[in-house]
Amino acid sequence: MIQQGQTLPAATLSELTKDGMVNHEVTELFAGKKVVLFAVPGAFTPTCSESHLPGYVVLADQLKAKGVDIIACVSVNDAFVMQAWGEAQNASEIMMLADGDGSFTKALGLEMDTAKFGGLRSQRYAMIIDNGVVTQLNVEAPKEFEVSKAETILASL
Repeated sequence: MIQQGQTLPAATLSELTKDGMVNHEVTELFAGKKVVLFAVPGAFTPTCSESHLPGYVVLADQLKAKGVDIIACVSVNDAFVMQAWGEAQNASEIMMLADGDGSFTKALGLEMDTAKFGGLRSQRYAMIIDNGVVTQLNVEAPKEFEVSKAETILASL
């Protein structure tokens, strides 16, 4: 699993924007920026939709006031699902990034197998990234939702 102080692996994440599909190279997207990246097991799932994403939507201005350039949500879903979920959650200040094949999540070592529920998914986590380097990594214990909350990340900035 990736650790604090390590550089993010090279990977491509997709985003469906009003201008169409954009494939972002992680190393380029986060270069020279302070980023809060949080991951959810699945778009439109209960904790993710009721608490995790909404927390970042509500606190986006406060996070950006602390010097955060990008707030991004990533999930092992396709870009169409991520775009629809972001729209449904009024997440206009959040980059909704798709890790369709789970390659980024696997490269981080933060994947989990949910078997028949959904197959390969991401563990729930949040990280602070400074110029491509992980400066804080908060991975949730199974069935927990504390350390990756927007409030927790805001307090640590």
